[in-house]
Amino acid sequence: MTFSKQLFLIGLCCIANQMIHAQIKAVTETGDEVILFQDGTWEYVNADITEEFEISLNETNFTKEDKSTFLVKSEKLNIGVWINPRSWSFTKSTNNSAAEFEFQKKGEDLYGMLITEKIQIPLETLQEIALENARGVSPDIKITKKEYRIVNGIKVLMMQMAGTIQGMRFTYFGYYYSSSKGSIQLLTYTGEGLFDDYQGDMEDFLNGFTEF
Repeated sequence: MTFSKQLFLIGLCCIANQMIHAQIKAVTETGDEVILFQDGTWEYVNADITEEFEISLNETNFTKEDKSTFLVKSEKLNIGVWINPRSWSFTKSTNNSAAEFEFQKKGEDLYGMLITEKIQIPLETLQEIALENARGVSPDIKITKKEYRIVNGIKVLMMQMAGTIQGMRFTYFGYYYSSSKGSIQLLTYTGEGLFDDYQGDMEDFLNGFTEF
């Protein structure tokens, strides 16, 4: 596991006991809480960092790619992820108690995880939970895009976020889904500068999501 992958897993799920943050919180003379960054910039903690988006439905019909022939099945819920076994490796999570599976594009700096919960959580609430968890170690996290999608016949919320962890910029791209059977977060992430190179791979991975 690379340092960047380990750092993200610890941060996103808020299970770290100790972290040396690149961002420092401080209080101004007027009592406002601010975040100080290594490059000398700052911003208010209570500023609205979740830009409002009207959540539209993408009319594209998203389906798994033909090369995604191996189904990674959840042991908690009746859901799974079809992956291309030539391109992706996976393991049951050991370092991150919140994730059921961790994924990596072989030989690349592109990672994924599947987080499953047996409880039904409204998508808007699930979105806020994911955002608050990410804020725990990336106070400057922002939602850059979100929309509803139909993936293999299932309606999911797609959300893309960008933020800084220990001075490194990350992009997170994932699907969120909930029903009476439970809730899932299927996420991919990479360095912000690599997102354009990996976006197609991330889409292919995420579109392997299925329910049975």
